[in-house]
Amino acid sequence: MKSGALIAVLLFSFSFSYSQTNDSTKSGKLVAPWWVEKFRFSAGFFVPINNTQVQVSANGVAAGTDIDFQKDLGFGASIATFMTNFQWRISRRSRVNLGYFNMRRSSTHTLQKDITFDSNTYNINTSVKVHFNTAIYQFSYGYAIIEKPTYEVGLSIGAHTVGANAGIAVNGNNVGIDKSNDFGFTAPLPDLGIWGGYAFSDRFAFNMDFSYLSLTVSNITGRIISYNGVFSYKVLPQLDVSLAYTGLNFKVSTTKRNVSGEFKWGYNGPSIGASFTFGKKSWVH
Repeated sequence: MKSGALIAVLLFSFSFSYSQTNDSTKSGKLVAPWWVEKFRFSAGFFVPINNTQVQVSANGVAAGTDIDFQKDLGFGASIATFMTNFQWRISRRSRVNLGYFNMRRSSTHTLQKDITFDSNTYNINTSVKVHFNTAIYQFSYGYAIIEKPTYEVGLSIGAHTVGANAGIAVNGNNVGIDKSNDFGFTAPLPDLGIWGGYAFSDRFAFNMDFSYLSLTVSNITGRIISYNGVFSYKVLPQLDVSLAYTGLNFKVSTTKRNVSGEFKWGYNGPSIGASFTFGKKSWVH
């Protein structure tokens, strides 16, 4: 964690000193690409393809089964949901991003093999109800090392705070059997990233973000990789529409109340969205 913070400080120190001699000017004014606005609120319709694996073990009692929620519990590979993002350009080069994503999935399935989750074993041919719910809050601060009228490249530091909950219970159709288990966690997963964009015209542009980090904090070990590529088109002065491809993969291991859980979850897929921009800025396009 300390080495990661040191690297981030060095990178941002370099980016700040580099930027002082590389500002673009136009008639004495600061110039930025057309998508760089003071405030930007975005929302989109997202159809991700999921890959979910969970193992929950009761320490010293039972080793949990490594469960593939798609293959073993009848979860569909994709589901429709939404995502939102708010960006504040503190200055032409500095930005703060806040994002939110939520997904709730459930299934009723007849087991094709024995499954151990926490301290209970659910036997083959048992009908079970299963859920896997996630909520992700993303925060990052970014600084543009290079900022020109048609493109920008920057570095970022931030975190994805992941809240996940997985549970399994015997379905009511199984007379005389009453079992249920539930395991959840909330994990802040810091990350470092690179981002940038390029304007093909004064209306059409491509932007991308990529971030990664792996570390251990207290009783949580986490690794996260996220990426996002967006094609945007300016329909009106304050309205853009977009087509994007987004992905996130994380692995979290944690222990709570003598129960150990390992979650591997990833999603990727296309989205369509729109952005509304507003606010007075100190730069021109």
